[in-house]
Amino acid sequence: MTLHELMAPLMFGAMVIFLLYGFPVAFTLSAVGLVFGFIAIELGYFNFIFLQALPERVFGIMANDLLLAIPFFTFMGAVLERAGLAEDLLEGLGQLFGPVRGGLGYAVIVVGAILGAITGTVAASVIAMGMISLPVMLRYGYDRRYATGVIAASGVITQLIPPSLVLIVLADQLGRSVGDMYLGAWGPSAVQVLLFCAYTAWLSVMRPEKVPALPPEARTLHGWALASKILWGIVPSLVLIFLVLGTLLLGLATPTEGGAMGAVGALALAALHRRLTWDLCRQAMSTTMRITSMVVFILVGSTVFTLTFRGVDGDTWIEHLLTGLPGGVVGFLIFVNIFVFVLAFFLDFFEIAFIIIPLLAPVADKLGIDLIWFGVLLGVNMQTSFMHPPFGFALFYLRAIAGKTVPTRDIYMGAIPWLVLQLVMVGIVIAFPELVTGLLTKAPQVDLNTIQIEVPMGDDGSNGGDLAPPSFK
Repeated sequence: MTLHELMAPLMFGAMVIFLLYGFPVAFTLSAVGLVFGFIAIELGYFNFIFLQALPERVFGIMANDLLLAIPFFTFMGAVLERAGLAEDLLEGLGQLFGPVRGGLGYAVIVVGAILGAITGTVAASVIAMGMISLPVMLRYGYDRRYATGVIAASGVITQLIPPSLVLIVLADQLGRSVGDMYLGAWGPSAVQVLLFCAYTAWLSVMRPEKVPALPPEARTLHGWALASKILWGIVPSLVLIFLVLGTLLLGLATPTEGGAMGAVGALALAALHRRLTWDLCRQAMSTTMRITSMVVFILVGSTVFTLTFRGVDGDTWIEHLLTGLPGGVVGFLIFVNIFVFVLAFFLDFFEIAFIIIPLLAPVADKLGIDLIWFGVLLGVNMQTSFMHPPFGFALFYLRAIAGKTVPTRDIYMGAIPWLVLQLVMVGIVIAFPELVTGLLTKAPQVDLNTIQIEVPMGDDGSNGGDLAPPSFK
């Protein structure tokens, strides 16, 4: 290979080495992009004028209205995490499912799905449910590995259920509508919830001692008291879900506007529960500022890297590498999913989305793969980045709140069955693409071979000049 052909793989390899070494992602991307950019200029691959596109690309990031949805949804999730919504939901559903083996597990899974449809952030779901449900599950004899695993997994569902931040970022990177990405994610989200419930049901039959029913003395709510408790937790949540997602899917609001309404709705819900305080707002704003700053810095770094990478024909190198895989589309999908799964050991979903997706999307589009389906598939796969022992963030959150009651080994071992279920979900999405595409609006298909063009003829046999336009059938 010539030096020109080696430039792109060397640049990609340098990025991977620095990331594995532990340097911050945003600064690694910027540094590698600029250093290789200056090297490329010295070697004559492109002119310095090429790098003058950087300011415009950075301003384009700052002017992207879609990315405003990220701070809005983050703020909404941070407020709801501290407003006690999860506590009310878990208490009501825990009492409802309590008489059944694995009942607390079902309650955690359902509440995780509801919180996912409201908050859009994994940290909020895992921390809230871990603090509330883990002591209760351990008190009533649940297996420690199952308890920690189901809490982490049900919190990670948030990453796939709209209004997930992951789906917003994927839509932006793939150049597709957030509304379509949300519609495509509903089918896999529902199937994954059912898959988690099915595993709990199987465990309740095969190993009932791991997931016991609540004893009669623990079932303190009955009849109208139980119904009112559940309604008090669920109805405001459903209203907020419609306020955010309903208006977006009906076309009444953009993702940014939906996020803004969700933020206001979260404040109203906190006030309804009489938990809206200045301290709550300050903590929520601090969390929002940190996450939003991280996203923007990674975006700026990734645009520096990708500009130089394309300048040294890195996109062409990636395209030739991936389109030349044996097996065509199937081979590409197998490679990409294994690649993303391995990267998830070391990188979180933001880093994967901003670094890898721009390289994979053009190849997928050229192979004729629907990019909405491809984005949802990668979203399902990237859930594993939160569950991988030993670097999964959901496991870190659990480790922080579990204290000395649960050994680290049990947290890691408890995550493995749920990680396998997430990989099974990847296979299901590949095998049944209609789960994603079934809800999407199909564009009208026009067969060009059936179009006839008739040109009116004049009395003398000519085409009538400019007297009449042609008619189309």
